[in-house]
This record gives sequence, C-alpha cells and structure tokens, in this order.
Amino acid sequence: MKLKKHGASTSTIEITHIDSMGFWMLVGSKEHYLSFSDFPWFMDASIKSISKVEKESDTHFYWPELDVDLSLDMIDNPEMYPLKQKQSK
Repeated sequence: MKLKKHGASTSTIEITHIDSMGFWMLVGSKEHYLSFSDFPWFMDASIKSISKVEKESDTHFYWPELDVDLSLDMIDNPEMYPLKQKQSK
C-alpha cells in the first residue's frame, strides 16, 4: 500500500504589525508578540527580513535572512529561555 503525500498546510503565518518595541506574528488564529528586548536579533532587522518567516513545523519558525529559529514555547515563554552571552577572557 502506498501512502499519498500530505497536502499543503492550511495554517497561516503572518507578521501583522511591527513597531519600535517588537512585532506580532499571527499563527493560525492566534497572535504572538515578540519584543525586541526578549528577541534582540530582530531589533535592527529590516521589515522585509522580519516578514520572511518560514514555518518549519506547527510550533517551529525560521527567519532565513537572519538565521534565527524559534519555537512557539520560546516565543510565548521567553523568561524560560534567558539569553546568554559568552564572556571574553
């Protein structure tokens, strides 16, 4: 028995608003907020780069022009994923 390929995903992903503090991303019917203080990789990015987001799975997203990938859990709970910087010697 051969399995048929799955059809295209009907779940949408869209950047709905960008302001000086962060941006909103619509995934399906739920909007998620990404503040620049929690996600500094987007702070100096162009609108075009932020808007080019790819859905890797239902809960994983990738911004190829910025080489940033995030899960919905990271987006919804940034306090659980603190930013760490290596200190120079």
